[in-house]
Amino acid sequence: MSEFFQNGPSLKNQFEDDQLLKSYIEEKIPADIKKEIIYDLQRFGERVAGPVLAMARSAESNPPRLVQFDAWGKRIDTVVVDSGWTDLHKVSAEENIVKLGYERKYKQYSRMIQFAKLYLFHPSSAFYSCPLAMTDGAAKLIELYGGPELKKTFDHLTSGDPKEFWTSGQWMTERSGGSDVSNTETIAKKINGEWQLFGTKWFTSAITSEMAMALARIEDDQGNTVKGSRGLSLFYVEIKKADGSLNNIEVLRLKDKLGTKALPTAELRLIGTKAKLVGNIGEGVKQISSMFNVTRLYNSVTSIAAFRRILVLAKDYSSKRRAFEKVIEDHPLTSSLLHSADADFHGCFHFTFLIAEIFGNEEVYAEKNNMDLNREELNKILRMLTPVLKLYTAKRTVQWTSELLEVFGGAGYIEDSGIPVLYRDNQVFSIWEGTTNVLSLDLLRALKKDQSWPLLVSFLQKELIKVNLDHLKVEKDKALVELNSMSAWIMTVYQQGDSALEGSARDMAFRIGDLVSHVAWLRSLQSNKAEDKQESMLLSLFGRRRF
Repeated sequence: MSEFFQNGPSLKNQFEDDQLLKSYIEEKIPADIKKEIIYDLQRFGERVAGPVLAMARSAESNPPRLVQFDAWGKRIDTVVVDSGWTDLHKVSAEENIVKLGYERKYKQYSRMIQFAKLYLFHPSSAFYSCPLAMTDGAAKLIELYGGPELKKTFDHLTSGDPKEFWTSGQWMTERSGGSDVSNTETIAKKINGEWQLFGTKWFTSAITSEMAMALARIEDDQGNTVKGSRGLSLFYVEIKKADGSLNNIEVLRLKDKLGTKALPTAELRLIGTKAKLVGNIGEGVKQISSMFNVTRLYNSVTSIAAFRRILVLAKDYSSKRRAFEKVIEDHPLTSSLLHSADADFHGCFHFTFLIAEIFGNEEVYAEKNNMDLNREELNKILRMLTPVLKLYTAKRTVQWTSELLEVFGGAGYIEDSGIPVLYRDNQVFSIWEGTTNVLSLDLLRALKKDQSWPLLVSFLQKELIKVNLDHLKVEKDKALVELNSMSAWIMTVYQQGDSALEGSARDMAFRIGDLVSHVAWLRSLQSNKAEDKQESMLLSLFGRRRF
Protein backbone atom coordinates (compact mmCIF):
# COMPACT_ATOMS: atom_id res chain seq x y z
CA MET A 1 0.00 0.00 0.00
CA SER A 2 1.46 3.40 -0.98
CA GLU A 3 1.92 5.99 1.74
CA PHE A 4 0.09 9.32 1.28
CA PHE A 5 1.92 12.64 1.39
CA GLN A 6 0.05 15.93 1.08
CA ASN A 7 1.41 18.47 -1.40
CA GLY A 8 1.76 21.93 0.07
CA PRO A 9 0.74 25.22 -1.55
CA SER A 10 2.91 26.72 -4.28
CA LEU A 11 3.45 30.17 -5.79
CA LYS A 12 3.30 31.13 -9.44
CA ASN A 13 4.55 34.36 -11.06
CA GLN A 14 3.09 36.88 -8.61
CA PHE A 15 2.11 39.37 -11.29
CA GLU A 16 0.75 36.92 -13.84
CA ASP A 17 -1.23 35.17 -11.12
CA ASP A 18 -2.80 38.40 -9.85
CA GLN A 19 -5.76 39.25 -12.05
CA LEU A 20 -6.74 42.13 -9.80
CA LEU A 21 -3.40 43.92 -10.11
CA LYS A 22 -3.29 43.24 -13.85
CA SER A 23 -6.78 44.72 -14.24
CA TYR A 24 -5.80 47.76 -12.20
CA ILE A 25 -2.72 48.41 -14.35
CA GLU A 26 -4.80 47.95 -17.50
CA GLU A 27 -7.39 50.42 -16.22
CA LYS A 28 -5.18 53.14 -14.75
CA ILE A 29 -1.90 53.32 -16.62
CA PRO A 30 -1.79 55.25 -19.94
CA ALA A 31 -1.17 53.23 -23.09
CA ASP A 32 2.15 54.95 -23.90
CA ILE A 33 3.82 53.55 -20.75
CA LYS A 34 1.71 50.47 -20.08
CA LYS A 35 3.78 48.05 -22.18
CA GLU A 36 6.98 49.02 -20.37
CA ILE A 37 5.31 48.74 -16.96
CA ILE A 38 3.69 45.37 -17.64
CA TYR A 39 6.96 43.88 -18.88
CA ASP A 40 8.74 45.09 -15.73
CA LEU A 41 6.05 43.75 -13.40
CA GLN A 42 5.95 40.39 -15.20
CA ARG A 43 9.72 40.06 -14.80
CA PHE A 44 9.59 41.10 -11.15
CA GLY A 45 6.61 38.83 -10.45
CA GLU A 46 8.77 35.85 -11.42
CA ARG A 47 11.72 37.12 -9.40
CA VAL A 48 9.78 37.55 -6.13
CA ALA A 49 8.29 34.04 -6.38
CA GLY A 50 11.75 32.50 -6.75
CA PRO A 51 15.15 33.98 -5.87
CA VAL A 52 13.85 36.90 -3.79
CA LEU A 53 11.72 34.57 -1.67
CA ALA A 54 14.78 32.37 -1.13
CA MET A 55 16.70 35.42 0.16
CA ALA A 56 13.87 36.16 2.60
CA ARG A 57 13.78 32.59 3.90
CA SER A 58 17.52 32.66 4.46
CA ALA A 59 17.26 35.95 6.38
CA GLU A 60 14.39 34.62 8.49
CA SER A 61 16.28 31.41 9.28
CA ASN A 62 19.35 33.37 10.40
CA PRO A 63 18.08 36.36 12.40
CA PRO A 64 20.37 39.30 13.23
CA ARG A 65 22.60 39.11 16.27
CA LEU A 66 24.37 41.75 18.31
CA VAL A 67 28.12 41.46 18.98
CA GLN A 68 28.81 44.04 21.69
CA PHE A 69 32.53 43.43 22.31
CA ASP A 70 35.48 42.24 20.28
CA ALA A 71 37.90 39.56 21.48
CA TRP A 72 39.94 42.18 23.41
CA GLY A 73 37.04 43.72 25.29
CA LYS A 74 36.56 46.79 23.12
CA ARG A 75 32.91 47.75 22.69
CA ILE A 76 31.97 47.50 19.01
CA ASP A 77 28.15 47.00 19.01
CA THR A 78 28.09 45.32 15.61
CA VAL A 79 24.82 43.94 14.30
CA VAL A 80 25.49 40.90 12.14
CA VAL A 81 22.85 40.08 9.50
CA ASP A 82 22.41 37.20 7.10
CA SER A 83 23.52 37.48 3.48
CA GLY A 84 19.86 37.15 2.50
CA TRP A 85 19.17 40.48 4.21
CA THR A 86 21.97 42.26 2.36
CA ASP A 87 20.81 40.67 -0.89
CA LEU A 88 17.32 42.08 -0.31
CA HIS A 89 18.95 45.51 0.03
CA LYS A 90 20.48 45.02 -3.43
CA VAL A 91 17.15 43.94 -4.91
CA SER A 92 15.44 47.02 -3.45
CA ALA A 93 17.92 49.28 -5.22
CA GLU A 94 17.97 47.35 -8.50
CA GLU A 95 14.17 47.41 -8.69
CA ASN A 96 14.08 51.18 -7.95
CA ILE A 97 11.42 50.65 -5.28
CA VAL A 98 12.13 54.01 -3.59
CA LYS A 99 13.56 55.75 -6.64
CA LEU A 100 10.32 55.34 -8.63
CA GLY A 101 8.54 57.68 -6.23
CA TYR A 102 11.06 60.51 -6.68
CA GLU A 103 12.36 60.46 -10.23
CA ARG A 104 8.65 60.82 -11.19
CA LYS A 105 9.35 59.44 -14.63
CA TYR A 106 5.70 58.48 -14.92
CA LYS A 107 4.36 61.78 -13.55
CA GLN A 108 1.22 61.38 -11.41
CA TYR A 109 1.29 57.61 -12.06
CA SER A 110 4.73 57.22 -10.46
CA ARG A 111 3.43 56.43 -6.98
CA MET A 112 0.88 53.91 -8.28
CA ILE A 113 3.61 52.09 -10.22
CA GLN A 114 6.00 52.27 -7.26
CA PHE A 115 3.40 50.80 -4.92
CA ALA A 116 2.57 48.05 -7.43
CA LYS A 117 6.21 46.94 -7.21
CA LEU A 118 6.22 47.26 -3.42
CA TYR A 119 3.03 45.14 -3.32
CA LEU A 120 4.79 42.38 -5.28
CA PHE A 121 7.98 42.67 -3.23
CA HIS A 122 6.76 42.77 0.36
CA PRO A 123 5.52 39.19 0.97
CA SER A 124 8.86 37.84 -0.31
CA SER A 125 11.03 40.46 1.43
CA ALA A 126 11.30 39.28 5.08
CA PHE A 127 10.00 42.78 5.87
CA TYR A 128 12.79 44.61 4.09
CA SER A 129 9.82 46.79 3.17
CA CYS A 130 10.13 48.35 6.65
CA PRO A 131 13.49 50.09 6.02
CA LEU A 132 12.17 51.05 2.59
CA ALA A 133 9.17 52.79 4.19
CA MET A 134 11.43 54.76 6.51
CA THR A 135 13.79 55.54 3.63
CA ASP A 136 10.96 56.90 1.52
CA GLY A 137 9.73 58.89 4.52
CA ALA A 138 13.21 60.35 5.07
CA ALA A 139 13.49 61.24 1.39
CA LYS A 140 10.16 63.07 1.63
CA LEU A 141 11.35 65.02 4.68
CA ILE A 142 14.60 66.02 2.98
CA GLU A 143 12.75 66.97 -0.20
CA LEU A 144 10.45 69.24 1.82
CA TYR A 145 12.74 70.59 4.54
CA GLY A 146 16.36 69.65 3.83
CA GLY A 147 18.93 72.23 2.79
CA PRO A 148 21.66 71.88 0.13
CA GLU A 149 23.88 70.04 2.62
CA LEU A 150 21.48 67.05 2.48
CA LYS A 151 21.33 66.87 -1.33
CA LYS A 152 23.91 64.06 -1.44
CA THR A 153 21.98 62.13 1.21
CA PHE A 154 18.76 62.49 -0.82
CA ASP A 155 20.61 61.10 -3.85
CA HIS A 156 21.69 58.08 -1.79
CA LEU A 157 18.15 57.43 -0.54
CA THR A 158 16.72 57.55 -4.07
CA SER A 159 19.52 55.70 -5.86
CA GLY A 160 19.02 52.64 -8.05
CA ASP A 161 22.64 51.55 -7.59
CA PRO A 162 23.03 48.96 -4.79
CA LYS A 163 26.46 50.36 -3.93
CA GLU A 164 25.09 53.90 -3.57
CA PHE A 165 21.64 53.14 -2.13
CA TRP A 166 21.09 54.03 1.53
CA THR A 167 18.26 53.13 3.84
CA SER A 168 17.09 55.21 6.79
CA GLY A 169 15.95 54.53 10.33
CA GLN A 170 13.26 56.46 12.16
CA TRP A 171 14.11 57.26 15.79
CA MET A 172 10.97 58.64 17.36
CA THR A 173 9.82 56.14 20.00
CA GLU A 174 10.98 56.41 23.60
CA ARG A 175 10.11 54.59 26.82
CA SER A 176 8.16 57.55 28.17
CA GLY A 177 6.26 58.37 25.01
CA GLY A 178 5.36 55.61 22.57
CA SER A 179 2.80 57.15 20.24
CA ASP A 180 2.83 60.30 22.38
CA VAL A 181 6.03 61.89 21.12
CA SER A 182 5.36 64.98 23.25
CA ASN A 183 7.04 63.04 26.09
CA THR A 184 10.31 62.72 24.17
CA GLU A 185 13.27 63.03 26.56
CA THR A 186 16.20 62.99 24.11
CA ILE A 187 18.16 66.25 24.40
CA ALA A 188 20.03 68.10 21.67
CA LYS A 189 22.94 70.28 22.77
CA LYS A 190 25.11 72.51 20.63
CA ILE A 191 28.72 71.71 21.53
CA ASN A 192 31.61 73.35 19.69
CA GLY A 193 29.24 74.44 16.95
CA GLU A 194 27.78 70.93 16.39
CA TRP A 195 24.50 69.43 17.50
CA GLN A 196 24.89 66.36 19.71
CA LEU A 197 22.07 64.11 20.91
CA PHE A 198 21.74 62.50 24.36
CA GLY A 199 19.05 60.02 25.33
CA THR A 200 17.55 56.58 24.75
CA LYS A 201 15.52 55.49 21.75
CA TRP A 202 13.31 52.53 22.66
CA PHE A 203 12.47 51.14 19.18
CA THR A 204 14.77 51.77 16.22
CA SER A 205 14.03 49.46 13.32
CA ALA A 206 16.64 48.84 10.65
CA ILE A 207 19.63 49.72 12.81
CA THR A 208 21.88 48.53 9.97
CA SER A 209 20.81 51.54 7.90
CA GLU A 210 23.27 54.29 7.03
CA MET A 211 21.25 57.14 8.57
CA ALA A 212 18.20 58.02 10.62
CA MET A 213 15.78 60.83 11.34
CA ALA A 214 15.42 61.57 15.07
CA LEU A 215 13.34 63.82 17.29
CA ALA A 216 15.04 65.67 20.16
CA ARG A 217 14.41 68.56 22.52
CA ILE A 218 16.91 71.43 22.22
CA GLU A 219 18.58 72.48 25.46
CA ASP A 220 19.83 76.08 25.78
CA ASP A 221 22.99 77.28 27.50
CA GLN A 222 21.15 77.43 30.84
CA GLY A 223 19.95 73.83 30.54
CA ASN A 224 16.36 74.80 29.76
CA THR A 225 14.10 73.04 27.26
CA VAL A 226 10.64 73.64 25.86
CA LYS A 227 8.22 70.93 27.00
CA GLY A 228 5.58 69.23 24.87
CA SER A 229 5.36 68.75 21.12
CA ARG A 230 6.30 72.34 20.32
CA GLY A 231 9.72 71.84 21.87
CA LEU A 232 10.73 69.06 19.50
CA SER A 233 13.05 69.47 16.53
CA LEU A 234 14.02 67.09 13.75
CA PHE A 235 17.60 65.91 13.30
CA TYR A 236 19.48 64.00 10.63
CA VAL A 237 21.92 61.41 11.97
CA GLU A 238 24.55 59.39 10.15
CA ILE A 239 24.81 56.15 12.12
CA LYS A 240 28.52 55.58 11.55
CA LYS A 241 31.58 57.79 11.46
CA ALA A 242 33.97 57.89 8.52
CA ASP A 243 36.13 55.17 10.15
CA GLY A 244 33.16 52.78 10.35
CA SER A 245 32.63 53.03 14.10
CA LEU A 246 29.26 54.04 15.55
CA ASN A 247 28.52 57.76 15.87
CA ASN A 248 28.64 57.89 19.69
CA ILE A 249 25.85 55.33 19.89
CA GLU A 250 25.52 52.29 22.15
CA VAL A 251 23.32 49.40 21.01
CA LEU A 252 21.79 48.25 24.30
CA ARG A 253 20.04 45.22 22.83
CA LEU A 254 18.15 43.85 19.85
CA LYS A 255 14.43 43.49 20.48
CA ASP A 256 13.10 39.94 20.79
CA LYS A 257 9.85 40.43 18.86
CA LEU A 258 6.78 38.31 18.18
CA GLY A 259 7.50 38.47 14.45
CA THR A 260 9.56 40.33 11.83
CA LYS A 261 12.54 38.31 13.10
CA ALA A 262 14.82 39.11 10.15
CA LEU A 263 14.43 42.86 10.71
CA PRO A 264 17.03 44.18 13.19
CA THR A 265 15.20 46.38 15.71
CA ALA A 266 17.35 47.87 18.45
CA GLU A 267 17.25 49.86 21.65
CA LEU A 268 19.86 52.64 21.52
CA ARG A 269 21.60 55.01 23.87
CA LEU A 270 22.77 58.26 22.26
CA ILE A 271 25.87 59.59 24.03
CA GLY A 272 26.76 62.74 22.16
CA THR A 273 25.64 61.50 18.76
CA LYS A 274 26.51 64.13 16.16
CA ALA A 275 23.51 65.34 14.17
CA LYS A 276 22.27 68.05 11.82
CA LEU A 277 19.15 70.10 12.39
CA VAL A 278 16.54 69.65 9.63
CA GLY A 279 14.32 72.66 9.01
CA ASN A 280 13.37 75.06 11.81
CA ILE A 281 13.77 74.66 15.56
CA GLY A 282 10.62 73.46 17.29
CA GLU A 283 8.87 72.20 14.14
CA GLY A 284 9.85 68.53 14.42
CA VAL A 285 6.34 67.17 14.98
CA LYS A 286 4.93 69.22 12.12
CA GLN A 287 7.72 67.97 9.88
CA ILE A 288 7.32 64.28 10.67
CA SER A 289 3.59 64.64 10.01
CA SER A 290 4.57 65.31 6.40
CA MET A 291 5.93 61.80 6.02
CA PHE A 292 2.89 60.00 7.47
CA ASN A 293 1.18 59.84 4.07
CA VAL A 294 4.24 57.95 2.84
CA THR A 295 4.86 55.57 5.74
CA ARG A 296 1.18 54.82 6.37
CA LEU A 297 0.66 54.11 2.68
CA TYR A 298 3.61 51.72 2.81
CA ASN A 299 1.98 50.03 5.78
CA SER A 300 -1.28 49.67 3.85
CA VAL A 301 0.29 48.44 0.61
CA THR A 302 2.41 45.85 2.42
CA SER A 303 -0.58 44.86 4.54
CA ILE A 304 -2.78 44.05 1.54
CA ALA A 305 0.18 42.31 -0.08
CA ALA A 306 0.49 40.09 2.99
CA PHE A 307 -3.30 39.53 2.93
CA ARG A 308 -3.06 38.38 -0.68
CA ARG A 309 -0.14 36.03 0.01
CA ILE A 310 -1.94 33.96 2.65
CA LEU A 311 -5.15 34.08 0.59
CA VAL A 312 -3.35 32.79 -2.52
CA LEU A 313 -1.68 30.01 -0.53
CA ALA A 314 -5.00 29.06 1.08
CA LYS A 315 -6.74 28.93 -2.31
CA ASP A 316 -3.97 26.81 -3.82
CA TYR A 317 -3.96 24.42 -0.86
CA SER A 318 -7.75 24.11 -0.83
CA SER A 319 -7.63 22.99 -4.47
CA LYS A 320 -5.24 20.13 -3.52
CA ARG A 321 -6.28 18.95 -0.09
CA ARG A 322 -8.99 16.27 -0.10
CA ALA A 323 -11.26 15.59 2.86
CA PHE A 324 -14.58 13.77 3.02
CA GLU A 325 -14.21 12.56 -0.58
CA LYS A 326 -13.63 15.90 -2.31
CA VAL A 327 -11.15 18.78 -2.41
CA ILE A 328 -11.91 21.16 0.41
CA GLU A 329 -12.58 24.14 -1.88
CA ASP A 330 -15.70 22.25 -3.02
CA HIS A 331 -17.13 22.14 0.50
CA PRO A 332 -19.66 24.98 0.86
CA LEU A 333 -18.22 26.29 4.14
CA THR A 334 -14.68 26.54 2.75
CA SER A 335 -15.95 27.98 -0.52
CA SER A 336 -17.96 30.61 1.37
CA LEU A 337 -14.97 31.46 3.57
CA LEU A 338 -12.63 31.98 0.61
CA HIS A 339 -15.31 33.95 -1.23
CA SER A 340 -15.73 36.28 1.76
CA ALA A 341 -11.96 36.70 2.16
CA ASP A 342 -11.70 37.55 -1.54
CA ALA A 343 -14.41 40.20 -1.19
CA ASP A 344 -12.64 41.86 1.75
CA PHE A 345 -9.33 41.69 -0.10
CA HIS A 346 -10.80 43.37 -3.18
CA GLY A 347 -12.22 46.16 -1.02
CA CYS A 348 -8.88 46.70 0.72
CA PHE A 349 -6.98 46.63 -2.58
CA HIS A 350 -9.18 49.25 -4.24
CA PHE A 351 -9.19 51.49 -1.16
CA THR A 352 -5.39 51.33 -0.96
CA PHE A 353 -4.74 52.09 -4.60
CA LEU A 354 -7.34 54.86 -4.62
CA ILE A 355 -5.29 56.61 -1.92
CA ALA A 356 -2.09 55.89 -3.88
CA GLU A 357 -3.73 57.52 -6.90
CA ILE A 358 -4.74 60.58 -4.86
CA PHE A 359 -1.22 60.79 -3.40
CA GLY A 360 0.35 60.67 -6.86
CA ASN A 361 -1.94 63.42 -8.08
CA GLU A 362 -1.13 65.58 -5.05
CA GLU A 363 2.65 65.19 -5.49
CA VAL A 364 2.65 65.81 -9.24
CA TYR A 365 -0.21 68.25 -9.28
CA ALA A 366 -1.93 69.27 -12.48
CA GLU A 367 -4.83 71.72 -12.45
CA LYS A 368 -6.81 69.32 -14.61
CA ASN A 369 -6.38 65.93 -12.97
CA ASN A 370 -8.29 62.68 -13.10
CA MET A 371 -9.52 63.17 -9.52
CA ASP A 372 -11.35 66.47 -10.26
CA LEU A 373 -9.87 67.95 -7.06
CA ASN A 374 -7.63 70.95 -6.44
CA ARG A 375 -4.42 70.55 -4.45
CA GLU A 376 -5.90 71.70 -1.14
CA GLU A 377 -8.75 69.21 -1.54
CA LEU A 378 -6.33 66.40 -2.38
CA ASN A 379 -4.35 67.26 0.76
CA LYS A 380 -7.44 67.27 2.98
CA ILE A 381 -8.69 63.93 1.67
CA LEU A 382 -5.24 62.39 2.18
CA ARG A 383 -5.05 63.80 5.70
CA MET A 384 -8.46 62.32 6.52
CA LEU A 385 -8.32 58.96 4.74
CA THR A 386 -4.69 57.86 5.15
CA PRO A 387 -5.07 57.03 8.88
CA VAL A 388 -8.37 55.28 8.11
CA LEU A 389 -6.78 53.27 5.31
CA LYS A 390 -3.89 52.21 7.51
CA LEU A 391 -6.00 51.01 10.43
CA TYR A 392 -8.61 49.41 8.16
CA THR A 393 -6.25 47.37 5.98
CA ALA A 394 -4.11 46.37 8.97
CA LYS A 395 -7.06 45.07 10.95
CA ARG A 396 -8.53 43.19 8.00
CA THR A 397 -5.16 41.55 7.29
CA VAL A 398 -4.65 40.49 10.92
CA GLN A 399 -8.17 39.07 11.17
CA TRP A 400 -8.05 37.20 7.87
CA THR A 401 -4.57 35.80 8.50
CA SER A 402 -5.91 34.09 11.61
CA GLU A 403 -8.99 32.84 9.79
CA LEU A 404 -7.16 31.59 6.69
CA LEU A 405 -4.57 29.75 8.76
CA GLU A 406 -7.36 27.30 9.60
CA VAL A 407 -7.66 26.30 5.94
CA PHE A 408 -4.33 24.49 6.36
CA GLY A 409 -5.50 22.61 9.45
CA GLY A 410 -2.67 21.34 11.67
CA ALA A 411 -0.10 21.97 8.91
CA GLY A 412 -0.78 25.69 9.29
CA TYR A 413 0.53 25.44 12.85
CA ILE A 414 3.81 23.80 11.85
CA GLU A 415 6.78 26.16 11.53
CA ASP A 416 8.39 24.77 8.41
CA SER A 417 5.12 24.97 6.46
CA GLY A 418 5.87 28.71 6.27
CA ILE A 419 2.37 29.66 7.50
CA PRO A 420 3.12 30.56 11.17
CA VAL A 421 5.64 33.23 10.10
CA LEU A 422 2.85 34.99 8.18
CA TYR A 423 0.62 34.84 11.26
CA ARG A 424 3.29 36.34 13.54
CA ASP A 425 4.57 38.92 11.08
CA ASN A 426 1.17 40.26 10.09
CA GLN A 427 0.31 41.20 13.67
CA VAL A 428 2.67 44.16 13.35
CA PHE A 429 0.58 46.01 10.75
CA SER A 430 -1.88 47.31 13.35
CA ILE A 431 0.99 48.46 15.62
CA TRP A 432 3.38 50.28 13.26
CA GLU A 433 2.60 53.84 12.22
CA GLY A 434 -0.05 54.16 14.94
CA THR A 435 -2.39 51.69 16.63
CA THR A 436 -6.07 51.49 15.74
CA ASN A 437 -7.05 53.78 18.61
CA VAL A 438 -4.33 56.34 17.89
CA LEU A 439 -5.31 56.52 14.22
CA SER A 440 -9.02 56.74 15.03
CA LEU A 441 -8.26 59.83 17.12
CA ASP A 442 -6.10 61.14 14.28
CA LEU A 443 -9.17 60.87 12.04
CA LEU A 444 -11.13 63.00 14.53
CA ARG A 445 -8.41 65.65 14.50
CA ALA A 446 -8.56 65.78 10.70
CA LEU A 447 -12.34 66.07 10.74
CA LYS A 448 -12.25 68.90 13.27
CA LYS A 449 -9.32 70.87 11.88
CA ASP A 450 -10.10 70.62 8.17
CA GLN A 451 -13.88 70.21 8.27
CA SER A 452 -13.22 67.55 5.64
CA TRP A 453 -16.32 65.35 5.95
CA PRO A 454 -18.39 67.46 3.50
CA LEU A 455 -15.48 67.33 1.05
CA LEU A 456 -15.32 63.53 1.30
CA VAL A 457 -19.10 63.27 0.85
CA SER A 458 -18.91 65.43 -2.26
CA PHE A 459 -16.02 63.38 -3.68
CA LEU A 460 -17.75 60.05 -3.08
CA GLN A 461 -21.02 61.34 -4.53
CA LYS A 462 -19.22 62.46 -7.70
CA GLU A 463 -17.56 59.07 -8.02
CA LEU A 464 -20.89 57.27 -7.53
CA ILE A 465 -22.57 59.43 -10.18
CA LYS A 466 -20.04 58.03 -12.66
CA VAL A 467 -21.23 54.50 -11.87
CA ASN A 468 -24.01 53.99 -14.40
CA LEU A 469 -23.87 50.33 -15.41
CA ASP A 470 -27.20 48.63 -14.75
CA HIS A 471 -25.76 45.61 -12.97
CA LEU A 472 -23.98 47.89 -10.44
CA LYS A 473 -27.09 49.90 -9.53
CA VAL A 474 -28.00 47.89 -6.41
CA GLU A 475 -24.53 48.29 -4.90
CA LYS A 476 -24.38 51.93 -5.93
CA ASP A 477 -27.69 52.57 -4.14
CA LYS A 478 -26.39 50.82 -1.01
CA ALA A 479 -23.38 53.15 -1.00
CA LEU A 480 -25.58 56.25 -1.35
CA VAL A 481 -27.85 55.09 1.51
CA GLU A 482 -24.82 54.45 3.73
CA LEU A 483 -23.31 57.82 2.84
CA ASN A 484 -26.50 59.62 3.90
CA SER A 485 -26.83 57.48 7.02
CA MET A 486 -23.25 58.20 8.05
CA SER A 487 -23.64 61.93 7.55
CA ALA A 488 -26.67 61.97 9.86
CA TRP A 489 -24.92 59.78 12.43
CA ILE A 490 -21.71 61.86 12.45
CA MET A 491 -23.76 65.03 12.92
CA THR A 492 -25.57 63.45 15.88
CA VAL A 493 -22.32 62.29 17.51
CA TYR A 494 -20.74 65.74 17.05
CA GLN A 495 -23.65 67.33 18.89
CA GLN A 496 -23.06 64.99 21.84
CA GLY A 497 -19.60 66.44 22.55
CA ASP A 498 -15.97 65.32 22.63
CA SER A 499 -16.45 62.32 24.90
CA ALA A 500 -19.06 60.80 22.58
CA LEU A 501 -16.85 61.57 19.58
CA GLU A 502 -13.86 59.78 21.07
CA GLY A 503 -15.99 56.82 22.08
CA SER A 504 -17.32 56.53 18.54
CA ALA A 505 -14.00 57.10 16.74
CA ARG A 506 -13.23 53.44 15.96
CA ASP A 507 -16.74 52.74 14.67
CA MET A 508 -16.53 55.90 12.58
CA ALA A 509 -13.18 54.88 11.11
CA PHE A 510 -14.34 51.38 10.15
CA ARG A 511 -17.61 52.62 8.66
CA ILE A 512 -15.67 55.12 6.56
CA GLY A 513 -13.29 52.31 5.56
CA ASP A 514 -16.18 50.08 4.47
CA LEU A 515 -17.79 52.94 2.55
CA VAL A 516 -14.67 54.10 0.70
CA SER A 517 -13.65 50.51 -0.10
CA HIS A 518 -17.07 49.89 -1.59
CA VAL A 519 -17.04 53.08 -3.67
CA ALA A 520 -13.46 52.49 -4.84
CA TRP A 521 -14.39 48.98 -5.99
CA LEU A 522 -17.50 50.20 -7.82
CA ARG A 523 -15.39 52.90 -9.44
CA SER A 524 -13.04 50.26 -10.79
CA LEU A 525 -15.79 47.92 -11.98
CA GLN A 526 -17.37 50.82 -13.87
CA SER A 527 -14.24 51.64 -15.81
CA ASN A 528 -12.61 48.22 -16.22
CA LYS A 529 -14.61 45.51 -17.95
CA ALA A 530 -11.74 43.06 -17.35
CA GLU A 531 -12.85 42.78 -13.74
CA ASP A 532 -16.48 41.97 -14.55
CA LYS A 533 -15.84 38.37 -13.52
CA GLN A 534 -15.44 39.62 -9.97
CA GLU A 535 -18.86 41.30 -9.77
CA SER A 536 -20.38 38.36 -7.93
CA MET A 537 -17.93 38.99 -5.07
CA LEU A 538 -19.14 42.55 -4.58
CA LEU A 539 -21.00 41.63 -1.43
CA SER A 540 -22.19 44.57 0.60
CA LEU A 541 -19.36 45.63 2.89
CA PHE A 542 -21.74 47.44 5.23
CA GLY A 543 -22.30 45.57 8.48
CA ARG A 544 -21.48 42.20 6.87
CA ARG A 545 -20.50 39.45 9.30
CA ARG A 546 -16.99 38.39 8.37
CA PHE A 547 -16.18 35.75 10.98
